[in-house]
Amino acid sequence: MKKLPIHKKISLLLFVACLLTGSAIAQTKPNVIYIYADDMGYGELGSYGQQKIKTPNLDRMANEGMRFTQHYASAPVCAPSRCMLLTGRHAGHSYIHGNYELGEFADSLEGGQMPLPEGTFTIGHLMKQAGYKTAVIGKWGLGMVNTTGSPNKQGFDYAYGYLDQKQAHNFYPTHLWENGKWDTLQNSFIEVHKRLDSTKATDKDFDYYRGKEYAPAKMTEKALAFIERNAKNPFFLYLPYTLPHLSLQAPEEYVKKYIGYFDERPYFGQKGYASTKYPLSTYAAMITYLDDQVGIVLDKIKKLGLDNNTIILFSSDNGATFDVGGVDRFFFNSNGGLRGAKMDLFEGGIREPMIARWPGKITPGTTSDLVSIQFDLMATLAELTQQKAIHTDGISFLPELLGKKSTQKKHNYLYFEYPENGGQLAIRMGDWKGVKRDVRQHPENKWMLFNLATDRNETTDIAGQHPELIKQFETIVKKEHQNSHIKEWEFVNPKFSTKNIKE
Repeated sequence: MKKLPIHKKISLLLFVACLLTGSAIAQTKPNVIYIYADDMGYGELGSYGQQKIKTPNLDRMANEGMRFTQHYASAPVCAPSRCMLLTGRHAGHSYIHGNYELGEFADSLEGGQMPLPEGTFTIGHLMKQAGYKTAVIGKWGLGMVNTTGSPNKQGFDYAYGYLDQKQAHNFYPTHLWENGKWDTLQNSFIEVHKRLDSTKATDKDFDYYRGKEYAPAKMTEKALAFIERNAKNPFFLYLPYTLPHLSLQAPEEYVKKYIGYFDERPYFGQKGYASTKYPLSTYAAMITYLDDQVGIVLDKIKKLGLDNNTIILFSSDNGATFDVGGVDRFFFNSNGGLRGAKMDLFEGGIREPMIARWPGKITPGTTSDLVSIQFDLMATLAELTQQKAIHTDGISFLPELLGKKSTQKKHNYLYFEYPENGGQLAIRMGDWKGVKRDVRQHPENKWMLFNLATDRNETTDIAGQHPELIKQFETIVKKEHQNSHIKEWEFVNPKFSTKNIKE
């Protein structure tokens, strides 16, 4: 029998290997899990300096991966931040600019937020193009089932969780949504913003805000099932938990872990959201509960033998919330000393923790000071899956993750605009940060300027010393801003009076 040439033998062996183990190409595709917290401040994890709240699993994830110190949410509130994350567009180009509400809190009035339009290209679409099974499990906030923004119409094979952000104010809802269908939970309806009378409230009154099925637990359950179903296929799981967003609601066993450690008084709902007997303990419990869910996901990936072929990323949609709902961000130093909070374009509203873990690829225990932003994720996943990034304002940070700093491209600047809370602009250019506030009513307001290298917490405005930078900021705004499709969001270049626009 004639002997085969060596190159044909190698080809035959590779062919047989593919038949036995499945597609060689498919095997090399890494799974991707992107875990998204809700209203988590820069300083709320142990690996970012938190002293009072325990986060051992996320700290372990940081020790086993890379921790980013200058990573940004694209906007300072939920819906636009999620839109920009998923579409890879910055605030000047994004379709969603703010939390535009289309319904009320009652189940019968659930309307969601302004939906993504038909034809939107999301990370879900990108990953499906690469042969991935895709899922979003958690809080969506970009359109209800009967709109163009339904997650099943926006690139996700499987969708479970809250579609309406207002419903997510209650962690014990009557229902969640599964692929466009109402999934009934064993909870009675809770009027979550109902106040208690501080002179008469009993333990039973506080119990009103508890139910039987905790929504984040359902999210973890569905996430594990999705991972198991797709253990032999490449998958992309977008996992936007609702923790630690208000209301202050957590399973009792988690709250008990903190009771007695803090000097706290009951919260009776006087500033909105659910009342709770132990507001500080409950807030800490919510973050620890989230941390445990991350640990459960990490353990599942390891148990299934997927550890070395799965990249897991963790971040949050915006900074810790302001003074509502019983939250005390100053007590926990939630924003790590940064100025501002949710709804601000100061650092406290947009600088976020970001952790990436990929055993064998990302060097354990590393820290990155790369200036990056969440709308970079589209470009990053495009490079990861060897696709061309044509739908994004972002820059891939994959070289940074893999330790290839010499090939890592950098932004000339980051552009932010936000139409609510007075209308705000911000630009980060190198170490310089410009912020302009209350633009809607006072477009003549001047830019503030901070040097983040020496003034991380934005305490000293030095705009008067650098008029040349202010001119550059104005030029950037003219270049990057596109007029919005609704009046409420247009404050940068309006062709109408903005004095009576309701935010």
